[in-house]
Amino acid sequence: MGMPSVPATPPAAPPPPSLPDSGVQQAGQNQRNLAAMAYGASQTILTSPQGLQTPANTTANTGKSLLGG
Repeated sequence: MGMPSVPATPPAAPPPPSLPDSGVQQAGQNQRNLAAMAYGASQTILTSPQGLQTPANTTANTGKSLLGG
């Protein structure tokens, strides 16, 4: 009985991925900007490009007070 053999060393890990170059980053930013511009002001939740088309729904219009009603 001799000494046990030493196990082989595992292979080296691959290098970590590198960040994209500035051209790729700029292209991604351009796409995000184009998407934001395509969304536009007409797609906001509360108004259209002309602003509010109906009177606002407030407590003054319903006759309720803030403390109950």
